[in-house]
Amino acid sequence: MIPDLDSQIGILVYSTKFPGIGGKIRVEPEDFQVSELISEKSKKSIGDEHGYAVYKLKKKKIDTNHALSGIFRQKGIRLKSLGLKDASAVTEQFVCSGNKGKPIENFSSDKYSLEHLGFVKKPLSKKDMVGNHFKLKISDCQNKLESFTEYEKILNFYGYQRFGSKRPVTHHIGKAILQQDFVKTVDLILSFTSSYDSKENTEIRQKLSDKANYQQYFDQVPIQMDIERIVLKEMIEHGEPIRAIRAIPVSLRRFYIQAYQSFIFNQSLSAAFLEGEDLFEAQTGDVCFDNHGIIGKYVKGMDQNLALPFVGYSYYKKTRFDFQISKVLQQEEISPKDFFIKEMQEASSEGGFRQAAIQCSDYSAHGDVVEFSLSRGSFATILLREIMKPQDPMIAGF
Repeated sequence: MIPDLDSQIGILVYSTKFPGIGGKIRVEPEDFQVSELISEKSKKSIGDEHGYAVYKLKKKKIDTNHALSGIFRQKGIRLKSLGLKDASAVTEQFVCSGNKGKPIENFSSDKYSLEHLGFVKKPLSKKDMVGNHFKLKISDCQNKLESFTEYEKILNFYGYQRFGSKRPVTHHIGKAILQQDFVKTVDLILSFTSSYDSKENTEIRQKLSDKANYQQYFDQVPIQMDIERIVLKEMIEHGEPIRAIRAIPVSLRRFYIQAYQSFIFNQSLSAAFLEGEDLFEAQTGDVCFDNHGIIGKYVKGMDQNLALPFVGYSYYKKTRFDFQISKVLQQEEISPKDFFIKEMQEASSEGGFRQAAIQCSDYSAHGDVVEFSLSRGSFATILLREIMKPQDPMIAGF
């Protein structure tokens, strides 16, 4: 049985026949350890010469953005990360200064530490990151972890985090923006509730479902609901939904659109698998990524990984998956051209491609601990979902 939460985010299948070991993840922050991997070339480019300072950021119980904001407040230095790491894990990642100059000294606080590694001639970017290594403990599982061997045959779904985890709403917000229904967008941000959310959050959201309550309950909206407060403030002051949405940082508005694209991708991948398409071997006419992440047509004998379209306004129809993708778009009453948003062009998305299967390496399992490396953009929770087959992903710590 596929959990209801999985269906809500477009994941309608399991890739493996493994029965699942149950259990829980993230009982302690140390149970979920993530280390960022950069290319050998990028590693060798870090030297002692002056340039842009590179640091190793180690953190726990705080996400990357909040850690970098804290470092800026304490040390006055702006650092950029190659990828985002969430709060419910112990993580290590590379961060880089955007300006040349003297590095700051190593320091640590209760939630994060910064270690200077050297300098690079040009700042590190997302392109330098090749993946992540995970070391994960599964508590209270039936001890058959070693018998899971199907890690090379797992579909590359977008994981729960992409959709808001406990409150899977981001893709709904994205769809409402695409439909240029900004009244609905505001309503979803402020009042969409989930059975996994806290009682307090649900209560305040229920009150905010009525516009007449905006002013009265503004001060009761918790500080951590920062986006909700931005939108509410604009609605109270101006009452214009599009203006309220525009007040949200553009990176987050783009993220909402990407979440909806991710939902379409998950549904299309599920449908292709259910209809018997081979998603683990590329065929003539397929679009693939090579080992350097460069996209091109399938070439026999070359080491390539099958890719599926990630729908946007430049959607490429000529793949064997157009049948499934077009059906999903029809059901959703959305077309590729909708991803060009006339009223909010800065959030438009042309789309692209994504690998169909997870590329997993360095896999090992012993007792209740599993370790593996995944290429950039793949979710460890999707591999864990196949190992654990949780009845309720949120209760299991996902």
